Amino acid sequence: MPQVNTERETQNTVIALLRDLDGYEYLGNLSDQENKPYIEEILKKFLTECQECSERQADEAIKKLKDLVAACHNEDSLYNTNKEIYKLLRYPTSVSQGAGRPSKQISLINWGNPENNFFHIAEEVTVCRSANGEQHRRPDIVVYINGIAVCVIELKKATVSVREGIRQNIRNQQDGQITQFFSTTQLLLAGSESEGVYYGTVLTKEKFYLRWKEPCGTHYPEPTKEPAQFEQYFPARDYPNELHRSLLQMLRPGRLIDFIHNCVVFDGGIKKVARPNQYFALQAARKRCLDNESGIIWHTQGSGKSLTMVWLAQWILETIPKSRVAIITDRDELDSQITNGFIDADKHPVRATSGNHLIKMLNGTNDRQGEQPEPELITTLVHKFGVRGPVQQGDASPTLKGKISAEKYLEQVAEHLPQGFKAKGRLFVFVDECHRTQGGVLNKAMRKIMGDDVMLIGFTGTPLLKVDKDKLTSREAFGPWISTYKYDEAVRDKVVLDLRYEARSVERVLSDKDSLDELFEIKTERLTPAAKTRLQKRWAVMQSIYSAREPISRVVAQIKRDFAIIPCLREGWGNAMLVAEDVYQAFRYWAEFERDGEFSGKTAVVTSYNGQEPSLAEGFSDSAKTQAEYKHEQFVKMVGDKTAEQFEEYAKNEFIKHPGSMKILIVVDKLITGFDAPSATYMYIDSEMHNHTLFQAICRVNRTNGEKKQYGYIVDYRNLFEDISNAIEDYTNGEFKEFDKEDVAGLLKNRFKEAKKDLDAALTKVRRLAEPVELPRGIDDFFNYFCYNPAIIVDAEEQQEEIVKNQQKREDFYDACGALVRSYTAIALEMDKVGYTKEESDSICKEVKLYDDLRTAIMRRSGDFVDLHSFDADMRALLDDYIVSPRAVVLQKLDDFSFLDIIEVKPDDDSQTGVDEIAEEELGGKRGVAETLYQNVRRVINRKRETNPEEYRKFSEKIDRLLEEYQQKKIEYQELLKQIKVLADQLKQQEMPDPRVDNDLKKALYDNLGEDVELALNVYDSVAQSAMPGFRTDPTRKKIVERAIRTALGSTDYDTKAILDIVIAQTNLF
Repeated sequence: MPQVNTERETQNTVIALLRDLDGYEYLGNLSDQENKPYIEEILKKFLTECQECSERQADEAIKKLKDLVAACHNEDSLYNTNKEIYKLLRYPTSVSQGAGRPSKQISLINWGNPENNFFHIAEEVTVCRSANGEQHRRPDIVVYINGIAVCVIELKKATVSVREGIRQNIRNQQDGQITQFFSTTQLLLAGSESEGVYYGTVLTKEKFYLRWKEPCGTHYPEPTKEPAQFEQYFPARDYPNELHRSLLQMLRPGRLIDFIHNCVVFDGGIKKVARPNQYFALQAARKRCLDNESGIIWHTQGSGKSLTMVWLAQWILETIPKSRVAIITDRDELDSQITNGFIDADKHPVRATSGNHLIKMLNGTNDRQGEQPEPELITTLVHKFGVRGPVQQGDASPTLKGKISAEKYLEQVAEHLPQGFKAKGRLFVFVDECHRTQGGVLNKAMRKIMGDDVMLIGFTGTPLLKVDKDKLTSREAFGPWISTYKYDEAVRDKVVLDLRYEARSVERVLSDKDSLDELFEIKTERLTPAAKTRLQKRWAVMQSIYSAREPISRVVAQIKRDFAIIPCLREGWGNAMLVAEDVYQAFRYWAEFERDGEFSGKTAVVTSYNGQEPSLAEGFSDSAKTQAEYKHEQFVKMVGDKTAEQFEEYAKNEFIKHPGSMKILIVVDKLITGFDAPSATYMYIDSEMHNHTLFQAICRVNRTNGEKKQYGYIVDYRNLFEDISNAIEDYTNGEFKEFDKEDVAGLLKNRFKEAKKDLDAALTKVRRLAEPVELPRGIDDFFNYFCYNPAIIVDAEEQQEEIVKNQQKREDFYDACGALVRSYTAIALEMDKVGYTKEESDSICKEVKLYDDLRTAIMRRSGDFVDLHSFDADMRALLDDYIVSPRAVVLQKLDDFSFLDIIEVKPDDDSQTGVDEIAEEELGGKRGVAETLYQNVRRVINRKRETNPEEYRKFSEKIDRLLEEYQQKKIEYQELLKQIKVLADQLKQQEMPDPRVDNDLKKALYDNLGEDVELALNVYDSVAQSAMPGFRTDPTRKKIVERAIRTALGSTDYDTKAILDIVIAQTNLF
């Protein structure tokens, strides 16, 4: 009969395992002696034998270590002492060679050659407590390198939570315990045979201990389509015991040396070590850096990309000769955040203060006081590579006013470079949030300045995956993946939390359509029909309706109710973010919250708007207050005597550190990426968002925050369920096209071909529409053709009639000109690659600008042009008066299923995906909300196909009948949601037929053995007694279980192998 090892037995097996590990020696059980965090005789032996030190020099080096250890008196001094000792261990230290001779540089650990160090393990290491010299603590196992204690391991038996081992390590660092012993340690481990190994470092809080996992993520050390198989030490097939496997993987001498040397950082008062995904990403990135192969590190939001940058930059600068690293972002706040992050980590980047400053640093001619020439580490904004406003790729703006062609812009960049300029050194460029900075002329300017040999590494949690002829995907811009660590894997690893969803609806009703129409006509009586149409289009969009006064008050009322009843919001340890459609709507929300004393001063708007006064075009009219005036007024009221920057820092700091004092941050564009606030638990969405922008936003609430926070919650006012599901699926399953170099080249070729085709067609159309205009086709000739000829039609009324008559001609011309501008801006940066000569490019740029100017001029002459902003206040007042919201309702909560429960997350083994893909194919692959919900719940049901076939059959019939009723329109969408919720509840909370049927396997046996409780329990007991570890894969052990089942079934007709399959499928037992 299998037995659970005691803690002593567990420790014995681990000691035996590590004693056999190459390079380790066993020092024995040290319980009968008092121990320090160093063994002087071993360290002295290393220094004299491996560092060629004299006895006196060895003593001098050891004294440095002993003095630092002695300086650690309590928990408060532990951080600084440990930091100084880490520096002593990591970097060479000097010892005297006698009077008149230069000092000798020696190392306490040989980082470059792990085999040239002494590795030891000891158990039951007795250490005297500082509070009482007669009391002691005994760490289970200590790992020494050259006699210096670098790792402490606490072990627990399989039935005891590994958390107890973590808490032992934490307790032992506290005042009155054995604090000083931890002054040299770098890794603190806790493990059990049931939970594997968790690790942290000095002063790591319990919630931040990490479970070791290898492999972790997917990695591409070569720029290939398929990920590489790293040489895996101690694979699971040979080492099925997770505790043993993880310890061997982590403590292998080469791995341990590499990890301590390259994956430790002291970050703003907190010592941190790399997560598994970060460690393996660094391994792949190093190989790519050595080969100068650009690419992307795609690690999901919240998985630690900033520290990965720090560690990779450090390795590059220390390893690759003449290397320099530049970190580039596209927003000032991110630039500051990354610069400060490096400084907190004791790295000292130089932040470029201007474009000229950046050029000087790159050129090695930096003459700024206090700065070294050619600084190794630079941080800057991508915009510092520019000289003046260029045409941006993919710019949707319908005008080219004040713009220049891409070729001209790049020429100006070159002209502004110093004579003989060449970026010095071997440059490595890290581009943060690379999905945003990858396109556009600034990116090209960056490459032009940095040189052709620059290596680009993009960091992102949400790469652009979709293939679009107008926009580069992330892989096209930066190259193949270097490492990927996606959302579902991060959730499984408990690096981030899963998300739960609730759909809400605020009903919006037009109270008096006739009166609204009448008032609209009065307000716009002087406009032409075309101008009225444009104004109607502008104000009929949903954004305007969503930001009307009454719907906003209904949403605010619901949110305030949440804060009154939801524990994390009510108790103040959690808070919320509200995503608004635009800045105006954000301030309307803020003003509504401010009316309530409980929320007054406890909400803030954080956007890119900095409170600038309205321009003359935006305000100061005789009509009601415009949106621009309203925003400015509310902004001034909100920030008080602070500047915009000061208020933003205040709001963010309060939100993170004092969630009860800053309950809600209202955002639009800022803080939906790169903002980490563990307290953020709820996100309310009242904005249209899609794809990577949506995924970034919802990940603001997926940060871990201790045991209380189990999920992040999404409350959706915009029917984004399918968009959210699809976004999560894209960034977990990675449903995108994988490209190797040839694929990318072919895709670019096709994109350029299609873009040129579009531009040529747009030019042809505009020229054809302009062809009837009389020569020489000056501006007056265009007025005569598209509006009226004043030489022929003199009467004003007849002129207006002629304008109306020519309305369609003008509309066709306006549309064609707009399409031409869009087609041109889509490839303006790459006209040479498309196939145009420089002369053709310049000619086309001038022609596009001419037609754009003609369109604007014709609109003004005809009266079609209208200053839409001048009508904003009146239109807003109309909507506020006539859009009412009788009630706000919750459409449906799906709070018992997380998003990873209700989307199809493909396992690593494609052979296991057949059932779900077949079901999806049978349904025609439709991705509508109803179909998606059906498939999501169906997937949960399908899990039971093997674990409980009878239950699978019952629920399959229910879900199939539900879909059939919906397709036959017997039930509506909202009723479908309710029914699926009922079904989900049944799946989650099934009544057990007998108190003894208390787990999934017993329930499955009961369902599949004719609901015979006694027989099911008899079979279960037989399995429990006969199942040995690994029986699912070991043929001999599987046969033993099969015989036990056959005996328990006795003379019944049940299929023994079918029951065995059910047992094997229940992987959470035995």
